[in-house]
Amino acid sequence: MKTREVLSSYNKALRINLDQTKYGTFAEIGAGQEVVNWFFKASATAGTVAKSISAYDMTMSDEIYGKSQRYVSRERVTAMLDHEYELLIERLAEERNDKTTFFSYCNTVRARGYKDKEECHGWMGVRLQLKPGGEPCDILCHVRLLDEENMDQMEALGVMGLNLIYASFYHRDNLERFVESLVDNIPRGRVEVDMLKFLGEGFRFVDNRLCSLQLVRSGLTAAAMFTPDGEVVQPAEVLYKRSVALLRGSFDPVTNLHMDMLTQTKEKFCAELNEKQKGRFISLCEISMNNLLRGEGGEIDHVKFLDRADALQALGQTLLISNCPEFHRIAAYLSVYTREPIAIILSIGLLNELFKEKWSENLDGGILESFGRLFKHSLSLYVYPWKNRKDGELVTAESFRASDNFKYLYQHLLQNRLIRSVESGNEELLNYTGRDIQKMIAAGGEEWKELVPEVAHRAAMHIH
Repeated sequence: MKTREVLSSYNKALRINLDQTKYGTFAEIGAGQEVVNWFFKASATAGTVAKSISAYDMTMSDEIYGKSQRYVSRERVTAMLDHEYELLIERLAEERNDKTTFFSYCNTVRARGYKDKEECHGWMGVRLQLKPGGEPCDILCHVRLLDEENMDQMEALGVMGLNLIYASFYHRDNLERFVESLVDNIPRGRVEVDMLKFLGEGFRFVDNRLCSLQLVRSGLTAAAMFTPDGEVVQPAEVLYKRSVALLRGSFDPVTNLHMDMLTQTKEKFCAELNEKQKGRFISLCEISMNNLLRGEGGEIDHVKFLDRADALQALGQTLLISNCPEFHRIAAYLSVYTREPIAIILSIGLLNELFKEKWSENLDGGILESFGRLFKHSLSLYVYPWKNRKDGELVTAESFRASDNFKYLYQHLLQNRLIRSVESGNEELLNYTGRDIQKMIAAGGEEWKELVPEVAHRAAMHIH
């Protein structure tokens, strides 16, 4: 793999300062003015910075940008971009319109405070013209700040904000390079970017779901999410204080069996929730990178990925793309955003996989530590049955036999209802696996259509 050249932060700021076609304003709230500070450190600052502002006081901020329910939110950063860009154009467009691509950079951040242990995160965005006099476009992202100290968070935020501006100018024609450059000169583990979105007519051909996919593949986040209407969202916006049922799978293709697993689990899971929890229930379909990186050289077929996403969205499902093949890792990810009950839906085959050592070989405590982490929070496994083709036996969570080494552990999990059995709503669906359906589609017959939801037929044929 070819090594990508990475400019220093100083040289990035200097290149922008020396570019006579780029001119804009900076508004930063919550972690100093660390982004614009890079442009002040480099020479020729007047070539880029028209104005910088930091309205820390809430009253002052409200007077400038309007009142907001949440100060660290997508809505707030959008209001900041609206105000700052409009003012920039109003005051300078007539003077420089034919030779300048104007931009505004804004962020609103919750950095570490005094005796503060809450999550630190922020929204940042760039509104920019793609050519002089053109209509502006937006690039928004959400960042989690993982350093423990305020000064370290401020430093990381300053570098990342600079990287976002630089990528917006010079890497927007290459999504992979754009994404990976967001963390240039920031040591691994200091920030996480879990949402990236391109908006505006100039970016009309950008599918933001592929941005989510690239964030996960490039290691900037463990998972990314989008809603049934295709909207890319920051996971906290969707999962906060919600009870969750998550179905793991390749969805290659999406089948009636998948939908029955969701339906039957929802009925059983919600029966044990209170009214408030039921009202805030959400189901997720998760595709891991393991299930996507199956082509030659581990490449992802973007068209096939979007076909799967289209099918799930047409069925009203929220989709999660993750880099968490281990069950305890996806459990830990969900628990960051909610403390409400969580159900992970799985087949007998995946249940059997949980007891294989390969999924816990990096843990000192092995399988016991893996299960300890998995059930650390209010989580249960809901196990859908499997039919043995040889003798027709229906295997359920109760009749499943773990290996001799783990049979008492399994009994403990079952008796304490950490593992629960889900009934099939239609046992005929158990007669066919996803691979069976793939072969049917490849053979050109019609019988597979009875096993795949009608809205997913087109996607299934494209995939195969």
